Amino acid sequence: MTPRVAAWLLAPALLFIGLFFVAPVAALLSGAFRVDGSVGLAHLAAFFDEPLHRDVTWRTLRIAGLATIVAALLCYPAALAMVRVRPPWRGLLTGLVILPLMVSPIARTYAWIVLLGRSGAVNAVLKSLGLAEEPMQLLFTEFAVFVGLLQLMLPLMLVSLVSSLENLPADVLAAAATLGANRWQRFTQVVLPLTQEGLIVGGTLVFTGCVTAYITPALLGGPQVLMLETLLYQKVNQLSDPVSASVIAVLLLAITVVVNQLLKRVAR
Repeated sequence: MTPRVAAWLLAPALLFIGLFFVAPVAALLSGAFRVDGSVGLAHLAAFFDEPLHRDVTWRTLRIAGLATIVAALLCYPAALAMVRVRPPWRGLLTGLVILPLMVSPIARTYAWIVLLGRSGAVNAVLKSLGLAEEPMQLLFTEFAVFVGLLQLMLPLMLVSLVSSLENLPADVLAAAATLGANRWQRFTQVVLPLTQEGLIVGGTLVFTGCVTAYITPALLGGPQVLMLETLLYQKVNQLSDPVSASVIAVLLLAITVVVNQLLKRVAR
């Protein structure tokens, strides 16, 4: 196939992507840089001049970063255990891991509302253990948003790590043990470097999902715990402020790209 023929075959797909994806996204993002008919960063500077906007941005990064770290710490042992399970039980476990992804995020978030409510199961356990005399305010807090996002994104990290660990040569761990490496050394010097791509993919998916999530922060955080996505909704639907909405969209895109590149750099 000649390059000219290949170009003609690709043209419809490129035209479709350009018209229905690249052009709308470019139009949305360009609003953050248009200042009185010219290009500038005045809208970005004005956005960060507001203390509320700085607090929301920092809260979003903090919760997303913490959720990503905790997800990696929880999913690595689980993934190592899953790859040791023999078929057909491994397929069953994989299906159970993927099953929550098939449930609507709204339903999963409402389950946390029931659990974290003042008369929910968590407060009941705390009172029965004597850790709290009165029901604690767990909903509409950063803790509730963190727990909801962590549970929502855990399968993405686990699937990514399992996929990487399945491609790990079985004899490398035996060779490391023969050379005298203990379990921690085998993990840090063998498993972790050889599965870093899965960690990068999983970390990017979890962090991006937490940063761009709307339903979970809106239901579990409410107006008291604003995140960038919930702030974006307010700017568009309640305040009719498309400029600030464009700035938030630029921030979300920039955060995603920067975090992915940082994970790759750390891996190298």
